[in-house]
Amino acid sequence: MKNLVLLLLLVLGVVNTSTARDGYFTDKTEKHDVAVLIIDMQNDFVKPGAILCVDGAMPTVPAIKDLASYAREHDWKVIHVIRAHDKDGINVDAPRIPLFTDGKPGYCVPGTDGGKIVDELTPEPEDLVITKTRNSGFFQTNLDMVLRRMGVKTVILAGTQYPNCVRGTAADAMSYDYETVICLDACSAKTPEVAKANIYDLRNMGIKCISLDEVKATYTK
Repeated sequence: MKNLVLLLLLVLGVVNTSTARDGYFTDKTEKHDVAVLIIDMQNDFVKPGAILCVDGAMPTVPAIKDLASYAREHDWKVIHVIRAHDKDGINVDAPRIPLFTDGKPGYCVPGTDGGKIVDELTPEPEDLVITKTRNSGFFQTNLDMVLRRMGVKTVILAGTQYPNCVRGTAADAMSYDYETVICLDACSAKTPEVAKANIYDLRNMGIKCISLDEVKATYTK
């Protein structure tokens, strides 16, 4: 009888037996302690002259490529977290709806050049790609579930840009109890001043902000 009651409570969602690290594992699931999240390195954000070009993004491409290669060599999981919006803008953030109206093409629309990840960072077959419609890579996506299933404990963030998608994803990662690391050489903003201000805030939030060399020295087995 007791087991029947517990089962009923579980079905109703009254009792939650999972934690941030359990409930998803199987013997056949690939396991990784560390995941690198490469955020929004798409042509519409990175290419000079693009609709939402972040001036600091292109210079970080070599560091991101280095970080991704290092991750693959050391059995870390590389996950590309990218924007994907319908061409009519129905699922875009409200402040950016005007970019999809009055004949404007929008941005990060699947199938367009702007929605593609930059050529230099084309995902490898073993990488994962997760799409999102808001700043945080965790908001209404399966990112947390995927990380839990692989047993990831540490997420290292790269990509663009600091005040929006990098910061939003970092804050949520910390809220889900992942060790959250910003790779300074691999993240960007429109200006150095914007980057500096956000790094200051992120550090005060308890998020580790370190260089690529420090990432390699700290997290290599």
